[in-house]
Amino acid sequence: MGMRFTILASGSTGNASIIDAGEAKLMVDAGLSAKKLEQLMEMREFDPRKLDGILVTHEHSDHIKGLSVLARKYELPVYANEKTWRAMEKHVADIPDNKRHVVETGGTVTFGGLRVESFAISHDAADPVGYCFVHDGLKLSFATDLGYVSEKVMEKIRDSDVLILESNHDVEMLRVGSYPWNIKRRILSDVGHLSNETAGEALVNVIRTGNVRRVYLAHLSRDCNLMDLARMTVESVVEENGYSLTERNIRLMDTFCDRPTLWDAVGMD
Repeated sequence: MGMRFTILASGSTGNASIIDAGEAKLMVDAGLSAKKLEQLMEMREFDPRKLDGILVTHEHSDHIKGLSVLARKYELPVYANEKTWRAMEKHVADIPDNKRHVVETGGTVTFGGLRVESFAISHDAADPVGYCFVHDGLKLSFATDLGYVSEKVMEKIRDSDVLILESNHDVEMLRVGSYPWNIKRRILSDVGHLSNETAGEALVNVIRTGNVRRVYLAHLSRDCNLMDLARMTVESVVEENGYSLTERNIRLMDTFCDRPTLWDAVGMD
């Protein structure tokens, strides 16, 4: 069996994904209630009792809301870096010590034939990270909740076969929207979230040197973005830089805040 995944939910209301590499089955973040996560997994006919652990990107509530309950109910090990453990301590105090595992930022942990690589990202959290999953020569990367794409991040994601990339907001929708200015400033900052345009620019750099096949546009704002607008903007930026997604056989894929994506096998065209 190869590596497949489903994005259970993506957005400011909650984030969680499942990676299934046969001998290793992992959840990335648990940002909805445990009950809701169970319902979403059931929609994809996935048994949470088969999970081997939960990886945490950072401590914000839309990434850890159901973490403690889910981890305790299914006796799951949880993996995060030291600063994230400290930052989320009051939310996960009931997780037993023997289920707490530290993965250094930039470090690697293996689960059978699945290698998980952590990398630093820029976000207003204690020590936020993205993750790359490598199995049988194929690579799936998560790069969401970041204010900008640094060269170090680009080095980690540019050789991905499938990329989950943040496309959080349309800048104009954000500017004229109802958010207070301090929230707008945070979102637009280098420790905020990627705009559709910035996501497009990041994809251009991935295309130049990589061989990505599918890009999931993730963590869309409910108030300051639309899926069609995100897709159109990203594709326009790519075309303005002289590339064609169609000619390169690259597909932009949708994510949802309230339902899971279909299972997708990394390595399939």
